Amino acid sequence: MSRTSKLVLGLSVVLTVATVAGVHLKQRQDQQRLRDGVIRDIERQNRKKENIRLLGEQIILTEQLEAEREKTLAKDLKKRDLK
Repeated sequence: MSRTSKLVLGLSVVLTVATVAGVHLKQRQDQQRLRDGVIRDIERQNRKKENIRLLGEQIILTEQLEAEREKTLAKDLKKRDLK
């Protein structure tokens, strides 16, 4: 084999190995990004459930507060009417 053909063959091998390695690295990055996306989605769903739960608690507390306020106002009106 001539020197030029050996050089071309060597260069072809190096480029092929570099391409294969690059593709594998890219696939690993893509897989990791997909896994991270799933984890972020699960965290987002958990935060949404927690926010909905907190909203429900706030609604209940608001209703209780309004009921207590109405009772207090009714008592105050009765006291005024008795005077």
